[in-house]
Amino acid sequence: MSAPAREPAPAPAAPLTTSQDSTRTSPVPATPVRRSGRWIDHWDPEDSTFWRGGGRAIARRNLTFSVYAEFLGFCVWALWSVVVPLLPAAGFSLTLDQQFWLIALPSLVGATVRIPYTFAVPLFGGRNWTIISALLLLVPASALAWVVTQPSSSFGLLLACAALAGLGGGNFASSMTNISFFFPEAEKGKALGLNAAGGNLGTGIVQLVVPAVIVVGAGTHLERAGLMFIPLALLAAVFAWRGMDNLSGVRSDYGSFARATRNRHTWIISFLYIGTFGSFIGYSGAFPTLLKTQFPETPTTIAFLGALIGALSRPLGGMVADRFGGARVTIGAFATLTLGAVGAIEGLKSHSFAVFFCSFLVLFLGAGIGNGATYRMIPAVFRAGVSADRLPVARKTAAGCIGIAGAVGAYGGFFIPRGFAMAKAHYGTLVPALWVFVAAYVLMAATTYAVYARRGSSLAAETI
Repeated sequence: MSAPAREPAPAPAAPLTTSQDSTRTSPVPATPVRRSGRWIDHWDPEDSTFWRGGGRAIARRNLTFSVYAEFLGFCVWALWSVVVPLLPAAGFSLTLDQQFWLIALPSLVGATVRIPYTFAVPLFGGRNWTIISALLLLVPASALAWVVTQPSSSFGLLLACAALAGLGGGNFASSMTNISFFFPEAEKGKALGLNAAGGNLGTGIVQLVVPAVIVVGAGTHLERAGLMFIPLALLAAVFAWRGMDNLSGVRSDYGSFARATRNRHTWIISFLYIGTFGSFIGYSGAFPTLLKTQFPETPTTIAFLGALIGALSRPLGGMVADRFGGARVTIGAFATLTLGAVGAIEGLKSHSFAVFFCSFLVLFLGAGIGNGATYRMIPAVFRAGVSADRLPVARKTAAGCIGIAGAVGAYGGFFIPRGFAMAKAHYGTLVPALWVFVAAYVLMAATTYAVYARRGSSLAAETI
């Protein structure tokens, strides 16, 4: 795994707060205070004595099991990207448009459930919700394992089973929210960077491992793609039950969420995140099918390289943005995405697999770097020009923005496959869709420059 990103974490990854914010009128314990059900009633990571006296060990243990659960969520979220290209050979009669629907729908559902998954953490407890969300993965895994053995299934039934995979997409939001409370401000970015990168890796790993599993022995056994995740999901639930903790001081802060929705920067950054994270999840889902349909002579198993590069380059984007500023690196990421999309167009026109494949790797590189850089911008944007006494409010508003942007950005995973499908249906080629993506990246780069980097703009003097 790559070095963890120094991603922003001035506040939780969602509009939540803890009871530690209130004024204390009694002696403060120097160690975590536990009660039954693995609840911790006192948690103060900013206290160095508390942190060294057991807090750090507890936080790292929770992070370890959180990474595994989130990684598994991304795996299940991406399962249909692996299975769809193989469905015709298994006896399913599907058009290319239908195949892209099956790829796009999990992202649509995953993006939609991210907000409720965020608020589930204070409602149920971080440990408890990790157990629940891990067990929920049994539903899409079992549904996939069953439906792929039924070639006579209607397209509507296939869509319903594919939609269930979106539950895996919600795990990112709840995992990031939960882990943000365990670490002090000085270490929060590092912890969240590791958590995010570990989850994103699931997309590439599933595209590497699942194709190998389903062909072990004679024939192709698509049901194994779902069956293999049933014991893994149960294991994640057991790990969370035995090794994670709930923080009783966590509660929802709907006011911060509401403030974030009223701030124009929330929606500007969400728009930019569609171009970065949306590109990552969208291209990850579509890439195996693109290779299968455009270059049938090449194995789709190499598609995992794209998602892997996107996941590993996310921490790099955060670290480079720390040095040169999130806005500058985000503009560079959109330039890289533009270059990759233009290269992919040339690869399609010349039917050059090498050009097409390498261009897509460039796309994944730009998306990964952009993920880290755009997230890094959020705390800087919301603290810009804020007086010291207003910083706590700014941090909580930034947290609300992080939660909203994470959900909105995931919708890109729906738009990109559907864009490819529409282009193929109306023009007989994928090229128009890629030109639309190029225009979007240029617009996003121009927006970033005009709002956050242009000399003379209100935020130009800030380190955004």
